[in-house]
Amino acid sequence: MGLPKSVTKIKKGNVEFVSNVDRVNYTLNELTRAALRDVGKFICNKFRNKYYGIFKRKKGKVGRYTQYWVRKKECDLQVGLKPFAFYGGFQELGSSKTKKLGLLQKTVEENIDQIRLIQGKYLSAIEDENRAVGLIDEKEYEGGTDG
Repeated sequence: MGLPKSVTKIKKGNVEFVSNVDRVNYTLNELTRAALRDVGKFICNKFRNKYYGIFKRKKGKVGRYTQYWVRKKECDLQVGLKPFAFYGGFQELGSSKTKKLGLLQKTVEENIDQIRLIQGKYLSAIEDENRAVGLIDEKEYEGGTDG
């Protein structure tokens, strides 16, 4: 879509009002999505690096199948396991035969401070429009095995 170039100009006598609301809304939305993308990358990498061996001993290589999704319409982040990691869901959430490990949840809880720093880097860029535009990448945000 790109940064909206249109502004609304209203003239009343000798005074001209300029509205950049569309531009600001776009920038805020895209900065939020970019921050979520980086948080998703961070969580997936931490999970893979820390717990890869645990899952490898169990059933398959679940660490390979972690993925994040940044949804545009809802502007939210989902981190989870791809469908190929069938047993990974049982290990994460538990079942009648498997106890809950909750390793993905633990990864997020252990790294709350780092997540706040990542989010703060993007949201503090609101003050400087040029810096904000440099941080925005408009491709779809979905991370797979390449991290």
